[in-house]
Amino acid sequence: MTAVDHSEHHRTAADLEAGLTAVRSSPRDEGAVDLLVLRPAVDVRETPARADVDVALGLVGDNWRERGSRRSADGAADPLAQVTVMNARAALLMARSRDRVPLAGDQVYVDLDLSEANLPAGTVLDFGDAALEVTAAPHTGCAKFSARFGLDALRLTASPEGRALRLRGINTRVVRPGVIRVGDTVRAVRPG
Repeated sequence: MTAVDHSEHHRTAADLEAGLTAVRSSPRDEGAVDLLVLRPAVDVRETPARADVDVALGLVGDNWRERGSRRSADGAADPLAQVTVMNARAALLMARSRDRVPLAGDQVYVDLDLSEANLPAGTVLDFGDAALEVTAAPHTGCAKFSARFGLDALRLTASPEGRALRLRGINTRVVRPGVIRVGDTVRAVRPG
């Protein structure tokens, strides 16, 4: 398979920095589901209006379980990284256009402040029917993210501010199976 050149879509460091104002103003307690993405195979993306989440399977129809994890000793899928969630404003900032957002590789895009200060590990994202718990497992950029959105975007997500804002997104695990729909309200239920 030939690599696709995405460089014409890359934002400069200055453009990315300027766009952080919108990300920082994301709702803190209650937001909305902006986009759902299934990854049934490598480099394949589907954007359904609704998706089922399951305690054992994660996002049903996604290849999370089959893909496994190079971080685990046996290569099995990481149960603390079942469903990846990304701030929709951050994704759009890096992607430059809505049709490129699914290239980030995350599954649930929400208009909600995902910063570590706002959503510590143990916070439950309540979608009404389904619920996901924020885990401490770090979600970092990779070579594909850099190729699709540029080295400046990867550097920003890895910067101290980018990590604090969790610009690359968060890992979650399913704590209540059910359905998540585009447009659903998502509420942060913090531990303690």
